[in-house]
Amino acid sequence: MRILHTSDWHIGKKLMGRDRYDEYRSVLSEISDICEREKIELVLVAGDVFDTYTPSAEAEQIFYEGVKKISQNCAVVIISGNHDDYVRLTAASSFASELNIYIVGNNSCKVSDNTSRFNVKPVECDYGYAVFEGRQGDKVYINILPYPNEARFKEGKSEERFEDKMSRWINFGERGKRKSIPSIFLSHIFVVGGKVSDGEREIELGGTRLVSHEMLPKCDYCALGHLHRSQKIGENVYYSGAIMQFTFDEAGAEKYVNVFDLDSAGVKNFKKIVLTSSRKLVRLQSNGAEEGIRLLKENTENYVELTLNLTEPLNPTQSAALHSHENLVSLKANVALADGANLRVSNKDKSSSQLFTEYYKTKFDCEPSKELLELFLSLAEEE
Repeated sequence: MRILHTSDWHIGKKLMGRDRYDEYRSVLSEISDICEREKIELVLVAGDVFDTYTPSAEAEQIFYEGVKKISQNCAVVIISGNHDDYVRLTAASSFASELNIYIVGNNSCKVSDNTSRFNVKPVECDYGYAVFEGRQGDKVYINILPYPNEARFKEGKSEERFEDKMSRWINFGERGKRKSIPSIFLSHIFVVGGKVSDGEREIELGGTRLVSHEMLPKCDYCALGHLHRSQKIGENVYYSGAIMQFTFDEAGAEKYVNVFDLDSAGVKNFKKIVLTSSRKLVRLQSNGAEEGIRLLKENTENYVELTLNLTEPLNPTQSAALHSHENLVSLKANVALADGANLRVSNKDKSSSQLFTEYYKTKFDCEPSKELLELFLSLAEEE
């Protein structure tokens, strides 16, 4: 079976206040074109379809139109991520299955197998797993684990360790596996060793709990979401990465979907296909406003974070000239003062932990404890 793995669409996510709806439409259309060109049979979307629990009407429209177009060529399996409201995401699942789109919000949801008119279709389903049959009659077993936590899985707090819970949740999706069928583990988790970008930096400290390689099931391919960098961790553990650059530390990093064939012998013909439809994020530096304006004119197709090295602060005319360029998203300045000191003019790009720590210090004249900071980050991630 020929499969495409993608994740972390984050439809509706803004770039420092800027809407990017047209880019989302273009990228989802590009994925549809890839599916048609590569003769994809099954698409796996590993969570974080939306950027917030309450996406705008336009964000939802982009999702419905985009995934409908993708499903014209293949079956689509979608799981919820930590940014998705799994109830809202699965609200249209009964209609979606009629289009060969299967949305799983938690482990008490299951893929509907009452659609037999498609060339690629689910033929065996239960809570936590599904078996899909391809155009040639070949089958793939999928252990399906949406973003896992107690609240989403309707479990109360207990003394059970996180590692034991994860093993139990993963094994729940393994119970229907047969050796004769190649298998995939589809989930939205943070595996030890994964590299994060600025937009995800906080999950290293709090919020998401780490999953060790030993906890992962034995399978032919782990199709994961959560981390925005495209990466391979270990023998068969893959993050496809986000579909667009969302933070400036990703400047220069390509965005991909993973494409591969899977049969009884395992993964074959694996490749990463670059996504090119969205605007690139670039970091530029200049010595003065005039040079900065020239760089902005040379990068009209990109979003720009511009750092100016100055000997004196910008005057209003220079500032207005720089901000007249639509592609300037973030302006920073390093001002070398007469006494040799440096004045950094920037109020942006501070992490959640930095902002919380600074606020806490103004209130209590001391830094928050590690436990309190982890609790704050855990709550912030669930929003």
